[in-house]
Amino acid sequence: MFMGLIRQTKLVLAVILVQLGYAGLSIISVFALKKGMSPYTFIVYRMAIATIVLAPFAFILERNSRPPMTWSITGKIMLLSLFDPVLDQNLYYMGMKNSSATFTSAMCNMLPAFAFCLAWIFRFEKVSLKKLHSIAKVMGTIITVGGAIVLTLVRGPSLCLPWAIEEQIDPHQSAQCYSGQADLVKGALFITGACFCWSWFVILQAITLRSYPCQLSLTAMICFWGMVEGAILAFVVERGHSGVWSIQFNIKLVAAFYGAMQSGVAYYVMGMVVKEKGPVFYSAFNPLATVMVAILGSFVLAEQLYLGSVIGAAVIIIGLYLVLWGKAKDQSPPSQSCMIDEVAPLTQRLIDDQQC
Repeated sequence: MFMGLIRQTKLVLAVILVQLGYAGLSIISVFALKKGMSPYTFIVYRMAIATIVLAPFAFILERNSRPPMTWSITGKIMLLSLFDPVLDQNLYYMGMKNSSATFTSAMCNMLPAFAFCLAWIFRFEKVSLKKLHSIAKVMGTIITVGGAIVLTLVRGPSLCLPWAIEEQIDPHQSAQCYSGQADLVKGALFITGACFCWSWFVILQAITLRSYPCQLSLTAMICFWGMVEGAILAFVVERGHSGVWSIQFNIKLVAAFYGAMQSGVAYYVMGMVVKEKGPVFYSAFNPLATVMVAILGSFVLAEQLYLGSVIGAAVIIIGLYLVLWGKAKDQSPPSQSCMIDEVAPLTQRLIDDQQC
C-alpha cells in the first residue's frame, strides 16, 4: 500500500514536471520562431538530437527485454511518429505563429475531448444517455469545444497586468485588427488539427505498448522516424529555401536542444503513465501547462491577458474535468475471468474484453 502510494506520487510529479517543461518550451519556441526559425526544420533538429541522446540508453538498458521487431510494430511506430511529432507539432507551431503562447496552450486543453470523441466513434467508449456519468462526458466534451470557441472569438477588456504593458495601437493601424482576428481564427484551426493528431497519438500509443512494452526503445524509435518523416516534409515545404537549415549558436540552437530533451522525456513519461494509469490520467494535467504558460508569457513575452481568454480557458477546464469525472465513474466491474484495472486505457480495456 505504501509502495503503491510512493509510485503514484512519482508518476504525478513526473507529469507535473513534463507540463512545466512544455510551458518553458512554448516560451522558448516563440522566441525562436520570431527569430525566423522554420517550424519544419525545428522539429527535424529536435528529433535528431533526441534520437542521438536516447538511442544508446535504449540499446543498452533494454537489450535483454526488447521483443522482436515485426512489420506490424514498425508500421505502428511510423504511424505514431507521423501523428506526433510530424503533424501535431507542425500544426502546433503554425497555430502559435498566428496567435500567442498562452492562446495555444489554452486551446490544447481540448485534447481529452478529442480523445473521447475518437474513442466513442470507434466504439472504444461506451455511452449511455441514461447514466449520469455518460451525460457528464458528453456535456463536458460540448462545453470544452464551446470554451475553445469563446477563447478564439471573444477578447473582452484587458486585465491590465502591470508587468505586461500593452503597446498602444496607432490610428492608422486600426485596419490591422481584422487581419489579426483572421490570424487568430487561422491559428485556432491549426491548433485544433494538432489536438486531433495528438489524440490519435495517445490512443495508438496505448495499443502499441501492449505488443512493444519497452518505453525507452519505443521513445527512441518514435524520435528517429519523426526525424525521417519530418525531414521529408521539410524538404518538400521548404524547397528552394536552403537557408532555413542553417543554425548558429543562438536561441534557435537552444530551442532545438531544449525541445529535444523535452520530447524525449515527455514521450518516455507518457508511455510510462499511459501504461499504468491510462491516457485520461495523463491528459488531466494539461491545464497546468496553460496556467504556467499564461504566467510565463505575461512576464517574459509581455503577453497581455484579456477577460475573454480567461473565461474561455476556465470553460475549457470545467468541460475537461466533467469528462474526467465521467471517466472516473465509467469503470467496468472486475470479475474472476477478466480483471480490468480501474484506470486502464479505453483501448486496452476493449482488447482485454475481447480476449476474455
